[in-house]
Amino acid sequence: MERGIGRRRLIRNGGVALVAVLLDVPVPAGAGTADPAGRFPFQDPRLPDGQRIDDLLGRLTLDEKLALLHQSQPAIPRLDIGYFKTGTEALHGVAWTNDVDDNWNVVTATEATVFPQAIGLASTWDPDLVRRIGSAVGDEVRGHHAADPTVWGLQVWAPVVNLLRDPRWGKNEEGYSEDPLLTSAIATAYGRGLSGDHPDRLKTAPVLKHYAAYNREAERSLTSANLRPRLRHEYEDAAFRPAVAADAVTGVMAGYNLVNGRPSHVNPDFAEVIRSWTDRDLYHVSDAWAPHALTLLQGYYADETEAYAAMLRAGLDSFTVDDGQPGPMVATLRDALDRGLLTVADVDASVRRVLSIRLRLGHFDPDGGPYAGIGPEVIGSPAHRQLNREAAERAMVLLRNSAGTLPLDPTRVRNVAVIGPLHDALYGDWYGGALPYRVTPLAGIRERLGDRVTVTGVEALDRVALRELATGRYLTATGTAAGQNIVAATGPATEAAHWDQNDWAGDVSTLRNAGNGRYLAGNWGPYHTAEAEIGGWFVPQQFALERQPDGAYLIRYAGYETNESWWPYPGTYLTVSADGTVGTGERALAARFGREVVRSGAATATAAAARADAVVVVVGSHPLVYGRENSDRRSLALGASQSALVEAVTSANPTTAVVLETSYPVTLAAEPATLLWTTHAGPETGRALAGTLFGDRNPGGRLTQTWYRADADLPPDLRDYDIIRTGQTYLYHRGEPLFPFGHGLSYTRFRYGELRTSAPTVGPDGTVTVTVEVTNTGRRTGDEVVQLYTRQRTSRDRMPLRQLRAFQRVTLAPGQTRRVAFAVRAAELGHWDVTRDRWVVESAGHDLLVGGSATDIRQRGTLRVRGETIPARDLSRPTRAENFDEYAGILLVDESKVRGTAVEGAGSGGWIAFAGTALEARSGTLTVRAARSAPGDGTIEVRLDSPTGPLLGRATVPSTGDRYAYTTVHATLAPTAGVRDVYLRLDAGLRVSEFTIGPPA
Repeated sequence: MERGIGRRRLIRNGGVALVAVLLDVPVPAGAGTADPAGRFPFQDPRLPDGQRIDDLLGRLTLDEKLALLHQSQPAIPRLDIGYFKTGTEALHGVAWTNDVDDNWNVVTATEATVFPQAIGLASTWDPDLVRRIGSAVGDEVRGHHAADPTVWGLQVWAPVVNLLRDPRWGKNEEGYSEDPLLTSAIATAYGRGLSGDHPDRLKTAPVLKHYAAYNREAERSLTSANLRPRLRHEYEDAAFRPAVAADAVTGVMAGYNLVNGRPSHVNPDFAEVIRSWTDRDLYHVSDAWAPHALTLLQGYYADETEAYAAMLRAGLDSFTVDDGQPGPMVATLRDALDRGLLTVADVDASVRRVLSIRLRLGHFDPDGGPYAGIGPEVIGSPAHRQLNREAAERAMVLLRNSAGTLPLDPTRVRNVAVIGPLHDALYGDWYGGALPYRVTPLAGIRERLGDRVTVTGVEALDRVALRELATGRYLTATGTAAGQNIVAATGPATEAAHWDQNDWAGDVSTLRNAGNGRYLAGNWGPYHTAEAEIGGWFVPQQFALERQPDGAYLIRYAGYETNESWWPYPGTYLTVSADGTVGTGERALAARFGREVVRSGAATATAAAARADAVVVVVGSHPLVYGRENSDRRSLALGASQSALVEAVTSANPTTAVVLETSYPVTLAAEPATLLWTTHAGPETGRALAGTLFGDRNPGGRLTQTWYRADADLPPDLRDYDIIRTGQTYLYHRGEPLFPFGHGLSYTRFRYGELRTSAPTVGPDGTVTVTVEVTNTGRRTGDEVVQLYTRQRTSRDRMPLRQLRAFQRVTLAPGQTRRVAFAVRAAELGHWDVTRDRWVVESAGHDLLVGGSATDIRQRGTLRVRGETIPARDLSRPTRAENFDEYAGILLVDESKVRGTAVEGAGSGGWIAFAGTALEARSGTLTVRAARSAPGDGTIEVRLDSPTGPLLGRATVPSTGDRYAYTTVHATLAPTAGVRDVYLRLDAGLRVSEFTIGPPA
């Protein structure tokens, strides 16, 4: 949710409503005046920062300190300290502050530059451009803050670095890539731009989101991600660490989810790991309302006093709770101090970090610091609009151009048809600001071609009437007010009973009334046509028409779809009473409808296409429909009517360019010969699109995710985070994708010369330079994204099929050659060794692969790394159970509420494997630290070579009565010799944290 200061929020758990009435933000007292040097030492910029913070910390009362740990920090007039709030959203432009109105609509910036969605920014593969965009966004945050510092805070919650491992994630558009290197490069660039270029002071204070392994919306506060050590170090932390280590961000936000059974908000990594990545102070924050979830949803602590104390000790410094009122949090933390759960030193440590960031923002400087002069005039400036257009152009990806349709020649067209549900529309998303203006595809093409060319726009939606089959009555609008509900009306179907149906994705539709132009909406009924736009927290304009075997349809309300077990609205189908009242009920009570096509969208489109010299079809997703905050997708399929539209138009006119505008990869029933992709790219979309279609700009964007061919290529469970085992992302996917990671075509061609290395071998601490010459052999200037991948040929462990190591976007004129050089550090070729719990660089040969995508490899080379050989496992030393090689039927769980990961059997026959273990010939002893909360004994079996292989021995674990109460048990093992794979089989509910297999006791 990530908004904390609101007016009203309804939380439901198991059908029990937990109502939190949240008050309006108080208007705090402004900062007092001070002489140029300040009245107090902490206001004197000539003093060292540490000395200033010490001085201020010593002047604060305990209650003042505690209030500084809240999202809404009151002013302290006696010290000339002004109000401070956290959490301005700035993912791809200034979006909104932590406030919502009574209808759950966010309070957005009245004017701001809305850049392309985050996934679009990454699709540029251009960190320098992204840094400039971050700088522009930082300027506009400052501009809004100058206009109203009580609403627009300078701590910004961006960027998002959660890896896009599964495109069904409802918030896919918030991330950058499925690859940690690309993600971290873009995040570092954006964070640097937001931070500013001063060596010490901050323009804004960016915060990374959301640590860790956060990729699921449904039941996101109730489900845990299994994050085994290799994935944590090689994948998850690899996305977060570089931006922190580069001092491009000032803190990290915790995710709503649990990781290995422990809520992210009490993950000790915030204090013990993330802070080790930099010498700078980091100011870590909670997500909105999430501190309450520790007790109300997750039940992890007995009361909020315990929960809040645990959060602070784990390393979080800010509580995003209780709207603009820090009082309840202050009281809870005081109780924690009284009960000995916290010390004043704990509080001071967090407050020091808060003050450090505020000081760097210039908050305690008499002149406000070096960025205080930025005013509202920067918001939406012409320079930012031009930068926005550049971003939209550079983000576009040419997916397919097999017929050579693009670029269209503007001198040879006289009649152009622009067709499709997005042909004359632009949409914002949940973490974007209000679009200040809209240049739609239709408007952009008309502007580009001028009056000389006739440009016709066709929305091409099916207009339908929905007739209740039992009575022959039609669903009919009665007005545009919320209380004027739709009815099932008798008589002929008038315009009030006609609906323009748009299938978006997953065949979730919106229905716009032909009579009044408003959308069918309503949370679980009653339903009305009062909404002029698609939006709101529940997105109540979503419906699914489910075709039955006999041709009838059931209409399912699909607003705020969720799989959450506690959701209190099981009945989601439209029902019709005898008097024509339309309601909602269980599927068995659903009304059956006939779908009568009044006007065929495909027929209208093909008629327009047949008359045109060229056709542009614009289809895609709506950012708020079928997946977004709190709602994941079940399918990647583009809506059936949109796929049918593409097929019909391309058949009617071969000179058709299909434009796909989506927030995530999709699958298409038809595969058009010409396909151009863009994310939802903001108000300049139409101009950027027109310039690309007609050759003014050569597309140079590249995909940052694998586009799978079908839903079946994805694992059944979105919660399965283990990409190694499931074969997800370009790193491990062995199937043929629809479009590979890094893919993107051009209007010109590029030739790669021989790949050269500065040395054929390298030591574990060495660096090799890889060079390749790239030549534009075509007739147009174009951009190539030169991508370097490596593949380790041999390893003890399963390694990626290929892995991105470096990239560079280069612009080449026709005939121009550029020498592209990449520095490759051998240490970066290492991976996490679970046998010794550390990074390792193995002695191995590495393929060097350079080209235009993960599968479009143009040149190859080899590099020999002189590293080390991972020895056979030595289980006679204490071995953490989580450091297994393979597994099945187990969960990774919290060893204690404070730290540590254990392994728990999740069903009969669960096992963990430890490959390549050196075993002695004599008999041995298994020593296990285990816990079992259930009554009765549990068993741990030690087997060889497979889960059902030879049994070496069995340990009995008595009930310990508590999942955190561990006991140590022993078992004698049969003698065996050699290097073998060792399997531990665990009974359900039995936890193991550590074990050894050693000599006889």
